[in-house]
Amino acid sequence: MKDVCVITGGGSGMGLATARLMGKDYSIIICGRSVKKLENAFDDLQAEGIDVEAFACDVSDYKSVENLAKYAKEKGRIAAVIHAAGMSPHMGNAKQIMEVNALGTVNINNAFFHVMEEGSCIIDVSSMSAYLTPKIIMPVNLYKYSVTNPELFMTKMMRRVNLFPGNVRAGVAYGISKHFDIWFAKQDAARFGKKGIRVVSVSPGNFETPMGELEKEEADAYTKHCAIKRFGHVDEIASLFAYCASPSAGYLTGVDILCDGGLVASGVNPLMKNNINKFKNLNHNET
Repeated sequence: MKDVCVITGGGSGMGLATARLMGKDYSIIICGRSVKKLENAFDDLQAEGIDVEAFACDVSDYKSVENLAKYAKEKGRIAAVIHAAGMSPHMGNAKQIMEVNALGTVNINNAFFHVMEEGSCIIDVSSMSAYLTPKIIMPVNLYKYSVTNPELFMTKMMRRVNLFPGNVRAGVAYGISKHFDIWFAKQDAARFGKKGIRVVSVSPGNFETPMGELEKEEADAYTKHCAIKRFGHVDEIASLFAYCASPSAGYLTGVDILCDGGLVASGVNPLMKNNINKFKNLNHNET
């Protein structure tokens, strides 16, 4: 029996590319809010001879995630969980974004903590927006509530987001939620480490995905600042996920890996006068 790899957001983009790559060695469970939306991905992967199943899961609902974790455990040893599901500012309101991106990460880590074994790895996918969003708006002092009381954590996070004008809240929620994902993965490394499990976060830049396509017009303005002046290909990030999850990276934990073609390293400042309007459209998170 093959080890199991669970991929949230596995119906398209990075998640699907990762399922295709890791399906060579693992039994794959791709997850999304609706199995129907996963049908095309499921058919494509199965046609390639990959042992794959589709599972409906709303990552913002702990019970739904717990059901996923229990189901995956029944299928075999869970070697990897790649939590790639997420929402951009173009896909929902501030509350929905925070529930999926931030609370979803808490739910995934908490549920799979109980079913994963020594030698496995969980990868929480963040975003380069965690680095580009002005640090002054990050409510880092509130992140600690996620560990003890996720419901209170959400209340406090939304109270902070709602201090901003309505037209920028979705972007603010996105930037904060992705910054939180990095923090949560780092602090969770110690908890998982006691069981011999690794926790890593990865922060992609602009990639050729359906989500990236929604932001392409605005994101193009930033490509010129990258060291590699193009969008990333999904097989490139899939390879990074696969390596991080593999035994070859057995000493890698509690760290975020930024994979953005060198954009953040360029020192580009989203609050620069010539870029502020473009950045407003890209991340909606200027103050």
